[in-house]
Amino acid sequence: MMKQNYQKQLDSLLDSLGDKKPSLLLHACCGPCSSYVLEYLYKYFNITVFYYNPNIYPEEEYHRRLDELKNLYTKFPPALEGKIKVIEENYDPDDFYKAVKTKEEPELAGEKERGERCRRCYEFRLKKTYEYALKNHFDYFCTTLSISPFKDAEKINVLGKEIEAQNNGAEIAKTTGAEKTPLWLTSDFKKKGGFKRSLELSEEYGMYRQQYCGCIYSLKNSSASE
Repeated sequence: MMKQNYQKQLDSLLDSLGDKKPSLLLHACCGPCSSYVLEYLYKYFNITVFYYNPNIYPEEEYHRRLDELKNLYTKFPPALEGKIKVIEENYDPDDFYKAVKTKEEPELAGEKERGERCRRCYEFRLKKTYEYALKNHFDYFCTTLSISPFKDAEKINVLGKEIEAQNNGAEIAKTTGAEKTPLWLTSDFKKKGGFKRSLELSEEYGMYRQQYCGCIYSLKNSSASE
């Protein structure tokens, strides 16, 4: 299969929007990762940020990242100009463990990032994002996750397109009165210097940058490598 150029696909879509400014539900894992993405996209979309990350361990870390994200948006020009809103979804770590099935398949706990455990983590958070986007009539849904060089953009985009195409979207639409289903916004935000720019913005705004992805397994892997 030919490798997809997701950045080129995104550029093509943005060029096609013209004066239209569709709504976008943007799943975000933290302030630093969302900084460049907002700077890049706010002129093209009406953005609402969706903070759904029950994978983050421990709970104090979850709240620290959320507070850092909210604090950034009180002073970050793209967030202010774009009138960015933040939706916090329920924090229940059991949802994460059920989704990745590390209790049933303990070998997944020792995987390095970008493996099957991570793919399952992407999937259940993207499904939640899609469901919220559908019920609240968004035009597009997406995630900031692809900005990290440690995340697999191919897996993220394949999952996004699969979720967009799910037949149950039509069933949810019937119960919510939605006239349309949200489209997946193809992206690879690390391209075009996106990751480097996020580092620059983190330094400029004095943001806390975590040293591990978020879950207890990535924390243990990070500690083991020190």
